[in-house]
Amino acid sequence: MARPVDDENPDRLYTVTGGRSLADKTTLDVVTLIVSECEPTRGMQSEYVRILQMCREPAAVVEIASELKLPVSIAKILLCDLLDSGRITARNPVLTRTPDGLPDPEILKQVLVGLQNI
Repeated sequence: MARPVDDENPDRLYTVTGGRSLADKTTLDVVTLIVSECEPTRGMQSEYVRILQMCREPAAVVEIASELKLPVSIAKILLCDLLDSGRITARNPVLTRTPDGLPDPEILKQVLVGLQNI
């Protein structure tokens, strides 16, 4: 039986991130798309291997965290490591805004339709 993410063992999270609690970069949003730039190498940490395999096709940060069953903050730390080493690329979403700085109403309508279809 799978455990909820909130019940994750803190010792495991500490080990997975090498003791870090914050990502080095703030450029990763939960909807940032991640794409692998290489194949996993021998001896690589298992979470890195899974990320590289999963991201052969673009995947959002939140999807990766969910698949790894890790908090998003921990997944971002791992992703920043891979980003720094050039093993992945990150594609941030393009935000379309009106001249007054508000989100484009057409995009909001599309999001609403998508949510209603779920």
